[in-house]
Amino acid sequence: MKFTLNSANSLPMDGTQGCLIGRAWVPHKIAGPSPVILRGNQVFDISNHFNTISELLEADSPISALAKIEGQLIGNIDEIFANTLPEPDPSKAYFLAPIDLQVIKAAGVTFAASMLERVIEEQAAGDADKAQHIREIVQSVIGDSLKSIQPGSVKALELKKYLIEQNMWSQYLEVGIGIDAEIFTKAPVLAAVGTGQNIGIHPKSEWNNPEPEVVLVANSQGQILGATLGNDVNLRDFEGRSALLLSKAKDNNASCAIGPFIRLFDQTFSLDDIRSCEVELKIAGTDNFVLNGLSSMSQISRDPEDLIQQTLNENHQYPDGFVLFLGTLFAPTKDREKPGAGFTHKVDDVVRIHTPKLGTLYNTVTTSDRALPWNFGINSLIQNLKQRELL
Repeated sequence: MKFTLNSANSLPMDGTQGCLIGRAWVPHKIAGPSPVILRGNQVFDISNHFNTISELLEADSPISALAKIEGQLIGNIDEIFANTLPEPDPSKAYFLAPIDLQVIKAAGVTFAASMLERVIEEQAAGDADKAQHIREIVQSVIGDSLKSIQPGSVKALELKKYLIEQNMWSQYLEVGIGIDAEIFTKAPVLAAVGTGQNIGIHPKSEWNNPEPEVVLVANSQGQILGATLGNDVNLRDFEGRSALLLSKAKDNNASCAIGPFIRLFDQTFSLDDIRSCEVELKIAGTDNFVLNGLSSMSQISRDPEDLIQQTLNENHQYPDGFVLFLGTLFAPTKDREKPGAGFTHKVDDVVRIHTPKLGTLYNTVTTSDRALPWNFGINSLIQNLKQRELL
């Protein structure tokens, strides 16, 4: 399935009224990735002032710094969106994932519904055919009790004791309602794909799904400066066989999508908007299968600030800043092919992730071995910036 990106279907509901920054591949005399800012219906290259998004976010006040910058016009937003494709025309500008040197972190098992699905995956050992039967057993024991549990509380410890007695305790419940959150590295620096690009599913996976999430953007001091959208592409069969396969389930070529832009916090947008937002998901397949989902951030079990503090502290530092996937309420159980087998992706599925104040992230599913190889890493970025005399 094909789609065309434009400002109408991709920007936040208030357009560029907020401060939207990102990255674009710009065909200068020497082409390369540049930080950009959106103003009105135009896109401006700001690489002469900040050669990376990471550097911009380390400024004392990124919003104030941007207000003093004119930037170099590289084109109309819709013109650049039109070339933001899985295989863009390299002679024209196109949008990239809006982060660069930040470490890509993710918080797992932060919603009760997805927590239950992780327990089910574990009990089913990654076998989708067994999932529905186990789901009924797990829900009969746990029910909706997880929704009202504050992680690490006395009530959580009492529930833990009960579930152990019922032989239903799980490592996923440990990070879901225990003291420590699950924080893991989703992908290497510079490995994320942006809107319009293909996302990769491991070719050996037979049970997988998208994970529509809000992604917080923080600097090296742990200050939350803004947010964007992300797809934490997940292989349920791999992780269900063993939690030690988490890296193989999560980190494959093109398995991390972020975009379309970072919206910085200002008078139009704040962390409270994140706490109350709803993230919509739509999957449309070439087989006419359609799946709609919703992840309500109001139901997250740990506050976003707590998750940030569990990511960066005296034990973990990120000198170039980091981004943090906040997890998702969405856990698809709708059958796609046969009863009880649940949902799994097919090649050419179009995945749409949307929330009004952050816009829409679009990606098309392929297998990770067929996605464009990732070959522009940190060394390539350094060499490119040198050639463009930006270092």
